[in-house]
Amino acid sequence: MSDSRVETGLQALILCGPGTSFDTLLKPEKSPKCLTLVANRPMIYYPMNLCKRLGITDVNLIAFSSAVNLIKTTLKQDPSLSSFTFTKILAPADLEAETSTARILCLPEVQDCIRSSFLLLPCDLVCELDGQHLLNPWGFLRSQDLREFNGGVGFYYQTESGIKDEVSDLIAVAPLEQGEMPGAAKYKLSRLVMSMGMDASKAKMEDEKAFLLRHSLSRKYRRIKIMTDYRDAHLYFFPRWVKHLVRRQERISSIKEDLVGLWAKAQWQQGLAEKMGMANCRGHHSSRQWTDCEAVSCAVCQQPQNGLPDPGIVQPVEMPPFLACTLEGSAKMFRRVDSPALLLSTSLRLAKLESIEDAEDASMISPLAHSHKIASPDCVANRSYISRNDCLLAPSVVVEKGCSIKETCIGPGSKICNGARLTRCVVLGNVTIGPRCVLVGCVIGSRSSVGSGSVLNGCEVQEDFEVPERTEAKNEIFRPLLEDLLGDM
Repeated sequence: MSDSRVETGLQALILCGPGTSFDTLLKPEKSPKCLTLVANRPMIYYPMNLCKRLGITDVNLIAFSSAVNLIKTTLKQDPSLSSFTFTKILAPADLEAETSTARILCLPEVQDCIRSSFLLLPCDLVCELDGQHLLNPWGFLRSQDLREFNGGVGFYYQTESGIKDEVSDLIAVAPLEQGEMPGAAKYKLSRLVMSMGMDASKAKMEDEKAFLLRHSLSRKYRRIKIMTDYRDAHLYFFPRWVKHLVRRQERISSIKEDLVGLWAKAQWQQGLAEKMGMANCRGHHSSRQWTDCEAVSCAVCQQPQNGLPDPGIVQPVEMPPFLACTLEGSAKMFRRVDSPALLLSTSLRLAKLESIEDAEDASMISPLAHSHKIASPDCVANRSYISRNDCLLAPSVVVEKGCSIKETCIGPGSKICNGARLTRCVVLGNVTIGPRCVLVGCVIGSRSSVGSGSVLNGCEVQEDFEVPERTEAKNEIFRPLLEDLLGDM
């Protein structure tokens, strides 16, 4: 099991969003997305585990004030989180569900928190890669005097086909010049020159009836690779001056499309860096006023005459690089879990990792491995079958006689009654599966129940919901009807 655990001087900001993509499974007012179980561990465990492996000891969770108490309680009580004593929770007063990612960095509490270069990542990122594989690309951007980092790094992973709700982005990269960063090829590093969401790129192509590239891009880079099967992991290494850029440029709303997207374009679009005010951010030309991003696409940079800069003209800025680390499909897990379908596929893949107790070679143990496949074997009836190679049963899971469980994760405190059969399912905490139920490819929310004799295939059950007895359904979502919700108010 590889673990870098080297002091890096970095800070980490983990964004704990509202979880709107989980609204069919969770009730945000009761269950924050960051505490949703992924392979029987709270989702927030995975980015915190990554920070620990990276040697980052200044870790800040940015969450809504309504979720703070529940997060604090979980950090204290959940055994998998008890070792993360270095974590702080920030609950900005003005943080709302509609606050965009870049605007979060502008909130006063977050601005005060950022004191150095920082790692920005979402609460739903699951990463099994060695920490050094992530740190080394960032190290290529260290300045010659080793005192500061001048550029940024973003990570992009190849999406898998056949997974429902799996989204991808459009990114364009240009190879680094020979000798520019020796050793960078090992980490699949290239220069990011374009980044946008797939929806935005489709809208652009529909509007222009083609996918048009600027001549300035092709003049700057002779070789460009455009990829549509990769996804932005929202894992970024940023220099400290980025906090000043987003604070002063109100037009920067999205980290992915505005900050990173404009930064990528500013490396080849003349005048864009000046319009963004990047020189000011990096400590140069402090007397120059900030400009707005509204007209960045038509920025023009004029050359000085007689070798002397004209104080009334925006001067060229040497743009620091933004590097893209593209992670091709591999045996090690690296992906976001931001939908029930991805929760299912990711949990089942993690369930196949060899447990620590079963491992013969300690050096081959995954950093995400569980200690035991079945945490409470005494609670499992003798006449039940559980496929140990691809199942995870959390503490206090009761399995009665005659049950068959294959490729399934079952959360703590759940009960699987007589004769139930579960295949490729994720069952969250404190769930009851009735006698003789047959579940295939289902995600069952916390504190819910499935009535006896039910047959469900590819279904989702929202937390606290009771599925009636002998229900037969395929690809359905079970949640309270609107009139039921109004009746409870």
